Amino acid sequence: MGLTGGVLAVDAGNSKTDVAVVTAEGEVLATARGGSFRPHAVGVERAVDALAEAVARAFAAAGVTSVAHVSACLANADLPVEEEQLAAALDARAWGARVDVRNDTFAILRAGVAEPLGVAVVCGAGVNCVGMRPDGRTARFPAIGRISGDWGGGWGLAEEALWHAARAEDGRGEPTELARTLPAHFGLGSMYALIEALHLRRVEPARRHELTPVLFATAAGGDPLARSVVDRQADEVVAMAAVALTRLDLLAEPVPVLLGGSVLAARHPQLDGRIRELLAARAPKAVPRVVTERPVLGAVLLGLDAVGADPGSHPRVREHFAGA
Repeated sequence: MGLTGGVLAVDAGNSKTDVAVVTAEGEVLATARGGSFRPHAVGVERAVDALAEAVARAFAAAGVTSVAHVSACLANADLPVEEEQLAAALDARAWGARVDVRNDTFAILRAGVAEPLGVAVVCGAGVNCVGMRPDGRTARFPAIGRISGDWGGGWGLAEEALWHAARAEDGRGEPTELARTLPAHFGLGSMYALIEALHLRRVEPARRHELTPVLFATAAGGDPLARSVVDRQADEVVAMAAVALTRLDLLAEPVPVLLGGSVLAARHPQLDGRIRELLAARAPKAVPRVVTERPVLGAVLLGLDAVGADPGSHPRVREHFAGA
């Protein structure tokens, strides 16, 4: 394959990286998987070095040394200035004649729609939302935590549950079963014991994410305070989606609203049901759907869009990744 029409697609996340080399006709020549992509933690160059190994394996399997277009959807590319820095770093590797860098949420959105039209809300470790139209207009949020107005995601939900449980046990807050279920998850008898274990790292801080399913189980058991936390997450998801739809003048059109990330993909009945109820009130024509497609498919389709590939090539690509 020469340069014309070839796409290198990259979906790089906090835990893993998927890459694919694809022709403009939708033939997937090679794929490869790599490790985590964390430029905020290790620096841009070291993060791109981590991508290079997977790209080298995919190029070798495809029998190419470069392509016409690099479509990179990257975690932690949250601000335009970060996208520019990452695009420059990828361009310096000479993997392709042109390079497009986007936040990885765009890959989830594009994977789940037939054309670049719709909104995606991702609720995994954190929370993010993007939207796009075929004319190139997009809507997005900084999505870098509480300082950018975000609330929730798996990590945020665990922190919120801990906060309420601690206050319930010492009397500052409302009673909640979370004061029992959270420490019980780690075999501990009280929130005081859990606070001490987390503070002294007898329970590693990274294990806090294990408490998000405990929150949902406690809510499903009927605990009012736990249920209120789950409801707030639904409120936040719908608020982001409605704002993105409004910015793109799509509020009154029948467009997809895709729900992705581990928290939303789990389809917790209370969370899923409230999201759909609130969306029906705020955006009656929106069509909510949980995303099941692999994000690397979205990176491929964005690349094919960029090189002007015939949309007839898309079913071939989708079929490949559906069976991957």
